[in-house]
Amino acid sequence: MSSVRLAGLELIARAARIAEHVAGPHAEEVDRDARFPTEAIDALREEGLLSALIPAEFGGVGATVSEVAQITRLLGAQCSSTGLIFAMHHIQLACVVRHGRTELLRDFLVELAESQYLLASATTEVGIGGDLRTSLCSVQRTGGGRFFLRKQAPVISYGAYADAIIATARRSPESAHADQVLVLCRPPGLTLEQVSEWDALGFRGTCSPGFTLSAEGDAAQVFTDPFAKIAATTMLPTAHVLWSSVWLGIATAAVERARLFMHAEARKKPGFTPSSAIRLAELSATHQQLAALIESAARRYDSDSSEAALPPDAESAIAMNNIKVSASTMVVDIVGEALAICGLTAYRLGTRHSMSRLLRDAYGALVMVNNDRIIANNAQMLLMSNEY
Repeated sequence: MSSVRLAGLELIARAARIAEHVAGPHAEEVDRDARFPTEAIDALREEGLLSALIPAEFGGVGATVSEVAQITRLLGAQCSSTGLIFAMHHIQLACVVRHGRTELLRDFLVELAESQYLLASATTEVGIGGDLRTSLCSVQRTGGGRFFLRKQAPVISYGAYADAIIATARRSPESAHADQVLVLCRPPGLTLEQVSEWDALGFRGTCSPGFTLSAEGDAAQVFTDPFAKIAATTMLPTAHVLWSSVWLGIATAAVERARLFMHAEARKKPGFTPSSAIRLAELSATHQQLAALIESAARRYDSDSSEAALPPDAESAIAMNNIKVSASTMVVDIVGEALAICGLTAYRLGTRHSMSRLLRDAYGALVMVNNDRIIANNAQMLLMSNEY
């Protein structure tokens, strides 16, 4: 077995210990109080896992997206909010790794690996209706190689806890709304003014209120690649794989609770197979299908990683979009079926089989980039493509 593979296995083992011994024990409190999972993120930072995707030449671990997806699944199974924060951090990190072409951005990777910074994202904006590929705010060049940016963001997940935020904006005040760039926003040139509260149904520990973001800094903090290219080749594919890995973690936790419940029922009547055992077997098959779907997508991403400079073809883009749509639908079905298997003990709060947090978080998958928008994009690509 190669040393690279051994390093990956050790990485996943470290993450498994954090998931079980740190993230899991605090998950209910994080959800109840809608508080940031400080303990889990600090543990990930101490183990150097916030630089998992950074190549070794920049001081990182050099993990594959498949390995990061496995870590995300482990964390998501214990604490959905921790898993989602880890996923969102690495989505932004992938953008810096693959598209941070200025010397300043390459130096930032080294600094991040050393200090284990946490990255957040500001891609949504008041007035654009959730359209990732449109911006109203713009980068203003202020002379002397400097920039200024102000953005009204209805949501910045864990923005108050992040060490840097990567934001979308128009390239200049004269640019079209779709002519966008990414901008690294970081202290001391970054300020956030909170403009709303976060009291949500699920993923409560992500702490995602709205902010007015103001940033200034070196113009080299503006990515040179157009955001259209970054979104198509890196941000969206990485998001679909890692978000779906969080949802797989949620599904895994639900199936495990249903399995433990069924074992307890079977012990009450030795030699008798509970009627719900068949439903558990069917649920296990569905869960296995979801896992295979996501693992295949992660492997596909890694195999295509050398082609980051090329725009994805329609087949690849549609396939990645379908991962998000399928996974976000399947996780709700899986948790709902697990609840039905366990019955009242899963419906109650505070029991070892309770599905409340898992079900609420599962529904969050449906509204993180609305499925209708993704399906509409797929429909347009299918009509324009000659590949199908």
